[in-house]
Amino acid sequence: MYLLAEITGNIASAFGLLGAALGVGLIGQKAAEAVGRNPGASGKILVQAIIGMALAEGLGILALFLAK
Repeated sequence: MYLLAEITGNIASAFGLLGAALGVGLIGQKAAEAVGRNPGASGKILVQAIIGMALAEGLGILALFLAK
């Protein structure tokens, strides 16, 4: 029974971290696309992208520690 609980916790952690990685990748992709469309707004876009990436990474870390 202990082994099953450990396996399901590891799977949940993996999915949480996968979601965080995909979120950070999409944020980076869209930020680069936005700067390509409007280079004058790169400072504002960079700030928003960094905040969004930090929030996505924070949720990934929460998933890592809470699922175990």
